[in-house]
Amino acid sequence: MSEKTLTRADLTDSVHEHLGLSKTDSANLVEEVFRHITNSLCGGRNVKITTFGTFVLRKKHERVGRNPKTGEEVKISPRTVLSFRPSHILKNGINKSLISKNQLS
Repeated sequence: MSEKTLTRADLTDSVHEHLGLSKTDSANLVEEVFRHITNSLCGGRNVKITTFGTFVLRKKHERVGRNPKTGEEVKISPRTVLSFRPSHILKNGINKSLISKNQLS
């Protein structure tokens, strides 16, 4: 697997190369997409991106947990958690990619 992490700058460069927009316009476009996703999630809405996956908000109820070192019971307050469910297309693409790379090694 690649050691490099995809960054906003990488996305901006890709938009710049593929669409021919200026670097500034490309950066603004990438930021606007992230802003829209963030605002939707903060507003309590799930975000589904076809062929990529779904960002799902899930409410967790209050519960009692334990400190693993001391065994002391601790109350865990209710909260909303964010998870990502990849689409089947993304899962299949990743698995095919990993299989191809393993066959080359």
